[in-house]
Amino acid sequence: MVGHLNLILRLAIWFLLTADFSVANIIIGVSIALLLPGRHKTPEALKDWLRVLGEVIVAIPQAYIEALEIIIRPHHREEITMERVKPRRTPGLIFLDIFVITFTPKTIVLKYHEEGWYEVHRVRPRKKT
Repeated sequence: MVGHLNLILRLAIWFLLTADFSVANIIIGVSIALLLPGRHKTPEALKDWLRVLGEVIVAIPQAYIEALEIIIRPHHREEITMERVKPRRTPGLIFLDIFVITFTPKTIVLKYHEEGWYEVHRVRPRKKT
C-alpha cells in the first residue's frame, strides 16, 4: 500500500510541474514515476503517511492566515533554527515534511542535513520593547 503512495507522490509532483493532464502527459508521468530508481528499503507505516498528509491539509489554511498576518503587520525579525527530523523518515516523507514547512509564508527549509536536521529560516514579528 505504501509503495502506491510513493507512486502517487511522484505523479502528483509531475502534474504540479507540468500542469498538463493530457493523455500523452499522463502516460509520460506514469512512465517516469515507474522508471525512477527505488528507495532504500525502510519500513514505512501507513499512519506516518496519513499523518503527514493531514499536516499538508492543515498547512493550506495556515498559509493564508500567515500571509494575512505578514500583510497586516510586517515581520522584520529573522532567525535560522535547526529542527530535528522525525524518526524513521523515508525520502518521500522527508520531502513532504520539507514541503509543509516551506509551504507557509513565514518559514522555508534552507538545507536538509543528512545527520537528521532541517535548517529552517523563519520570519517573526518584531519584539515589543
